[in-house]
Amino acid sequence: MTLLNRENYQAMYKDKPTDLYTLKNKNGIVIQATNYGGKIESLYVPDRDGFFKDITFGYENIDGCINGDKYFGALVGRYANRIAGGSFAIDGQGYHLPLNNGPNTLHGGTSGFDDAVWDAEEIKTDLGQAIRFTYLSVDGEQGFPGNMSAEVIYTLTDDNRLIIDYKATTDKPTIVNLTQHAYFNLAGHDAGEMLNQEVVVNADRFTPVNENLIPTGELRSVEGTPLDFRTPHALGERINDTTYEQIVKGKGYDHNFVLNKDSGELSFAASAYDKENGRFLEVFTTQPGIQLYTGNFLNGSQEGKNGAVYNYRNGFCLETQHFPDSPNQPGFPPVVLRPGEVYKQQTIFKFSVK
Repeated sequence: MTLLNRENYQAMYKDKPTDLYTLKNKNGIVIQATNYGGKIESLYVPDRDGFFKDITFGYENIDGCINGDKYFGALVGRYANRIAGGSFAIDGQGYHLPLNNGPNTLHGGTSGFDDAVWDAEEIKTDLGQAIRFTYLSVDGEQGFPGNMSAEVIYTLTDDNRLIIDYKATTDKPTIVNLTQHAYFNLAGHDAGEMLNQEVVVNADRFTPVNENLIPTGELRSVEGTPLDFRTPHALGERINDTTYEQIVKGKGYDHNFVLNKDSGELSFAASAYDKENGRFLEVFTTQPGIQLYTGNFLNGSQEGKNGAVYNYRNGFCLETQHFPDSPNQPGFPPVVLRPGEVYKQQTIFKFSVK
């Protein structure tokens, strides 16, 4: 296990210092994250024979983080996923955001939370070692209203859970949807295609999208479609099923699933399993949705740790979230945060073998 060098992440960006933080539990699992975008840069977990590999995309230094793919391992906000036309309204007041994904705003705009230097501190909790990230997103930043204070805590427990606690408050009505955008490959970040890895998603429905990957507003059953992951399926099994229009529009999987749950409860959302090495990842969340993304837009232009090249479909994401374009979809769970309210969400990534 070769850990990333902390000094390689120590620099100044936007007049604030960047750094790298390391969490380790008693079983040897290691997570390294930088306060630049809250990005998880390495994640070492064992296989069924006890051999550790780094299973997440990342870079070896801060220059790679800043100049490379914006979203590898990042905290995403103020609003994760897409907002149609980069516009929305609260109480009849319209707001306009920069477009950075064709006609859409994606993941908070041209300089979202992924491009912010967060204040960070290592803390100890009853559950394990933790890093607390805090950031003040000022009124008007990327077009969003209100001064919004965000706090995200990564906690690594001795029972091999990464607990991510999200919290936010605001002084004006605004919208918020935070997530973690790690790319996983359970065979190792440098292992190439991950299409043999099996995924389960605890969802009877998903939100189909139009040609711009914006939800139509429909909550469609997964029954009889390539998006039915209620039982285990290898990612590659149906990913090229061009007879199904949603696969064509997403260029594979790039869809939000409506999780089977009561509102706000912490419950099982998804899992991923590599039969060859036994690594097993489970995801639990209080969020109403989860985005399965299979690296359909990766093109080999990103060189990561140890010279690894991240190519098409070399990693997958399981982004717990509110639904895409919710501010413009009255039938979706609400995403408006008002003064006096507290936005709270929790997601847990649990690592084991079988």
